[in-house]
Amino acid sequence: MKFFLHTTGCKANQWDSHIIANKLKDTGLAPGHIGDADFIVINACTLTDGAERDVRRFINTGRRKNGKAKIILAGCHAQVYPDRNYGADLVLGQEDKFLIDEYLQKKGCFVTDLSLLGDSPLIGDDPFGDLPVGKTRFFFKIQDGCDRFCSYCIVPYARGKPRSRPADDVFRVMEFLKKKAVKEVVLTGIEISAYRDPGTGAGLKELLRRLEKSETPERIRISSVDPLYIDDELMDIIAGSDKLTKSLHISMQSASDRVLEGMGRRYTQAYIRKVLERLQERLEDVGMGLDVIVGFPGEDEAQFLETYRFLESARIYYLHVFPFSARSGSLAATFPDQVPGALKKERVKLLKQLDAAKRRNFYERFQGKTMEIVPEGKLYRGQYMRGYTGNYLPVHIPFTKNLENHCVPVTIKGIEDGILIGETKGTL
Repeated sequence: MKFFLHTTGCKANQWDSHIIANKLKDTGLAPGHIGDADFIVINACTLTDGAERDVRRFINTGRRKNGKAKIILAGCHAQVYPDRNYGADLVLGQEDKFLIDEYLQKKGCFVTDLSLLGDSPLIGDDPFGDLPVGKTRFFFKIQDGCDRFCSYCIVPYARGKPRSRPADDVFRVMEFLKKKAVKEVVLTGIEISAYRDPGTGAGLKELLRRLEKSETPERIRISSVDPLYIDDELMDIIAGSDKLTKSLHISMQSASDRVLEGMGRRYTQAYIRKVLERLQERLEDVGMGLDVIVGFPGEDEAQFLETYRFLESARIYYLHVFPFSARSGSLAATFPDQVPGALKKERVKLLKQLDAAKRRNFYERFQGKTMEIVPEGKLYRGQYMRGYTGNYLPVHIPFTKNLENHCVPVTIKGIEDGILIGETKGTL
């Protein structure tokens, strides 16, 4: 028998799907295609209206391509909106999805209340299974849950309270990944700055210090970080590290103080500006990306332009832009002055154009420089393979199979058809 697993959403979901896949393999199932699988599983995000549309489309596609398969909806969407399952045969919540092997022969809805979760975010989670084929980067979830309850966000209702993986377990998995020749690990979490070792209470910064002296893959990248966590201590840890990459993805959301207050974010535009300036001072060539939400209830033209002009002037690498989604159950879904959809689309378009310009400007700063990438095995445009630099530049080089999953120095030659092109010196 076979399974097909589809994942949407964040990097934490990538880890969760790795665990789900290993559970299914342990039962004797083999990976297959959507058209011949006996079980079709979607580990689904529910962060936005678009994420929910993806759930509906994928389930409809599964029914059309494979009417005999059992369709399983799991994860965040199943946890928050189990009744909006679009005809899935089996619905599994956050805890229940890690026990998928026990539910394969059942039908119906099995969603454990998040308040009943234990101290570990990885219930039934065994990291020592097959690694994803062809992966040079591995997403490793060390933290789950969030209790910030920002007004726009449904995540606390989907993931529950903050919970962390024991530090000793982190070191054990990192050593395992090094032995498996993984070159880069992305430490992920729902609110990674909330990481606390359950045994000692030590936070993320202490974990990073200890990882520097431990057996790990060559590169360690940190996923999305709350701006309030980025202080001089964290910058010093990154600056002095031989493993931590010089890239940060910052969940800013807005640069308007009024909008930030409505969101429940506890910082100001002035604070964000200071953080970005300090990062540029402390970390040479740092690659900084920002999350931005447009169209938050009550965001008028002046407040949007305040954010736009801030971003235009900031020396950042890229933007991740999202239109506000009024998710039922979140506080902001009840706010007055909801921004019309057409206006949100217009603002998203403007910021995506700014994002494209920022990326190109950042690329141009590194033309002629030699940097190190870890090429992935996927073929791009029929002739290239791609790898990321430490500051997250996606560099494309002529496809050479034996360079896959090795640290390779490349000289950045320029931009061709929108992609960054590099040149290697010989082969391994």
